[in-house]
Amino acid sequence: MIKSLHKRESDLANAKRQVEILSNGIFQQGELPTFKAKISETNQFPIKAKKLEILQINVGYMCNQTCNHCHVDAGPDRKEIMSKDTMLQCLEVIKNTGAHTLDLTGGAPEMNPHFRWFVDEASKAGIKDFIVRSNLTIITANKKHHDLPEFFKNHNVHVVSSMPHWTKGKTDKQRGDGVFDASLKALKMLNDVGYGIPDSNLKLDLVYNPSGAFLPGNQMAMEKDFKKALFDDFGIHFHNLFALTNLPISRFLDYLIASENYEDYMYALVEAFNPNAVKNVMCTNTISVSWDGYLYDCDFNQMLELPVNSIAKHISEYNENLLEGRDIVISQHCYGCTAGAGSSCQGTVA
Repeated sequence: MIKSLHKRESDLANAKRQVEILSNGIFQQGELPTFKAKISETNQFPIKAKKLEILQINVGYMCNQTCNHCHVDAGPDRKEIMSKDTMLQCLEVIKNTGAHTLDLTGGAPEMNPHFRWFVDEASKAGIKDFIVRSNLTIITANKKHHDLPEFFKNHNVHVVSSMPHWTKGKTDKQRGDGVFDASLKALKMLNDVGYGIPDSNLKLDLVYNPSGAFLPGNQMAMEKDFKKALFDDFGIHFHNLFALTNLPISRFLDYLIASENYEDYMYALVEAFNPNAVKNVMCTNTISVSWDGYLYDCDFNQMLELPVNSIAKHISEYNENLLEGRDIVISQHCYGCTAGAGSSCQGTVA
């Protein structure tokens, strides 16, 4: 298993260094237009926040895996975990906000020691769509997690899980040896309690990220291929597939630079820019909360330490009136969310 950038004391463990790379080079020299210049051409700058619909909370960077593409730089060696006090502040916002979706992420969110308590409390708030982003392997990693499918079912949690491919080779290459088999076992456990079964209200969606320096294919076509392969070969059901573009930050940025694919990948993103995708980027209706309670426009800005452009910068200061209508903070990584059909935590947007 590889180590996180932080554990390796990599230059890219510094968020400011990542922003410098994204701001300089081919963008500073004018070979490619900055994201601000690009959206200005279509009169879409600045991007403005709309009414909040999704509250995404990162409850910690600790994870039982260290995936090659991880934009969070999560792993077993990451110790950043949301405290119960910060969770209590989040619960106050959940109870009083107009958001209809609560999205818990990590790392592996289930590794936070207060995770089940938080789900219990948050589920009482009447959120319409309660998402937990599970890496699947956490379910089989330890006996104490084996009952997670039943726990999710009891709280009507919408499970969204990474699945790079329907084959062992491609999955293990991106996420580590043994991940494919463990993921299949977890998917079967979820199916056994009703998740992902056609017409079931227990939602199970999968997330696809490309394994290399290329953009994802058509989401609908890929979903058909995934469903056929997983059912024909393993008898596994799921509802939807979300195809996400890898953004050039953190460990994927490290991969791009090490493989000398960075400039080519940025050219590909810029050439695939779709102005229609700008209208529906997730940052316009989402607030991302970090493990220590700070507010960001999206999970990617959180990892680059680019806080919201608002007086209210922490969950303890949360104020929808101050946050609605704010200018979204952007940099060149935003091309990843506006390339082709667009990309968000809920899949394509255009």
